[in-house]
Amino acid sequence: MATRYWVVSLPVQNSATSLWNRLQEQISKHSFDTPLYRFNVPNLRVGTLDSLLSLSDDLQKSNSFVEGVSHKIRRQIEELERVSGVESNALSVDGVPVDSYLTRFVWDEAKYPTMSPLREIVDSIHSQVSKIEDDLKVRVAEYNNVRSQLNAINRKQSGSLAVRDLSNLVKPEDIITSEHLVTLLAVVPKYSQKDWLASYETLTSYVVPRSSKKLFEDNEYALYTVTLFGRVADNFRTAAREKGFQIRDFEHSPEAQESRKQELEKLIEDQGSLRSSLLQWCYNSYGEVFSAWMHFCAVRVFTESILRYGLPPSFLACVLAPSVKSEKKVRSILEGLCDTANSTYWKTEDEVGGGVAGLAVWSMDQWALE
Repeated sequence: MATRYWVVSLPVQNSATSLWNRLQEQISKHSFDTPLYRFNVPNLRVGTLDSLLSLSDDLQKSNSFVEGVSHKIRRQIEELERVSGVESNALSVDGVPVDSYLTRFVWDEAKYPTMSPLREIVDSIHSQVSKIEDDLKVRVAEYNNVRSQLNAINRKQSGSLAVRDLSNLVKPEDIITSEHLVTLLAVVPKYSQKDWLASYETLTSYVVPRSSKKLFEDNEYALYTVTLFGRVADNFRTAAREKGFQIRDFEHSPEAQESRKQELEKLIEDQGSLRSSLLQWCYNSYGEVFSAWMHFCAVRVFTESILRYGLPPSFLACVLAPSVKSEKKVRSILEGLCDTANSTYWKTEDEVGGGVAGLAVWSMDQWALE
């Protein structure tokens, strides 16, 4: 089952260490089965109040975008693993399982300098994830194109006799071609075979008697040969169509058959290669997007906490994973650790992924953590 995490920001009145100890004590005493971790948010560049307010308006929309891309990649991984028949791999960030990366989060100073403006960090994350999403679209389109071509060939080889490729059903000795005679291939509805055998010789003149032979039968149709003079072939086609029989165009060509075989083999090889490389790319890119998402969450926690609790920044950020049955109790514990003037905001249900005024909480429904 996937784990549901809460990222929580609590206002610090005296010391963060004291608040952390009280939180650990309360959780251990009243909700011992709830995992609890510190979420290490660095001292970021505050900027102006106007810049924070402007950024706050965009944070939820940007969060939905980054989260959405992570889910797209995860779903693509699940599909590729299912089609490939490979065992599902635990998703990770540079080899670290994503749940461990979240619960032991460390800010990447080299990638996102803390002295950069918050807007610049958010735009950098958005740009990075946008490029990954664009790359995903290109790679998936390339893979799906080859898969569609292969599916089209497979449909021709395994579809009904009315549409499928006949080259692997017809042998050279089944076809008679001379100066005057030709062999046609007739697709006859399965339950009209008696009608065909009784009438094909009289559909037009110059049909070779008893020349029709059944080559193949599927659930809907049967494939018959018929030999006649070439000069009446068009008349025979017309008469056969009027009786509900389909005459398929066919020319036996070993070269063309070999070419189709090679094309099929190449498409199968290309599909396997593209699927393997796409799956590996998705594993790596999921880690990149997840890491970017966690840094984005840290920016969001920092920004919203300042707007709620004021300056200088004084808050405790942590991660909890309460079970559904424990959520109410954990909410009550967190409420008790907050300023009573703000605790009433717990009574209002906010949308998933948003913050609850007064007590900053971000609820992540699905992290794909198995």
